[in-house]
Amino acid sequence: MQTLSLDSHVVDALMRDLAGHDRSPAAFLAFLWLWRHTHGAAKANFGASLQDIAYGTGLSKSAVQAAVRRLKTRQLIAAERTVATHAPLYRVFTPWRG
Repeated sequence: MQTLSLDSHVVDALMRDLAGHDRSPAAFLAFLWLWRHTHGAAKANFGASLQDIAYGTGLSKSAVQAAVRRLKTRQLIAAERTVATHAPLYRVFTPWRG
């Protein structure tokens, strides 16, 4: 089993902020899943469809759409499509690191 290093800020502040203040626990789950596939795998970005994220988190596709939208608005992630028909490449930001 692989160990996942998680920045303490993710649990200490971001979880409370997304789940409590923003009332979007789905955004926190999507962030964790994307973190796992980027920072947790030592990658700068990761390609995934909304359906991939939904399957990986147990959320509905519409909940993932709303979560991704919220994470983009909060500038916690970026999603870029290199080809219109391909899944976007997600990049996870850590603004608390400065």
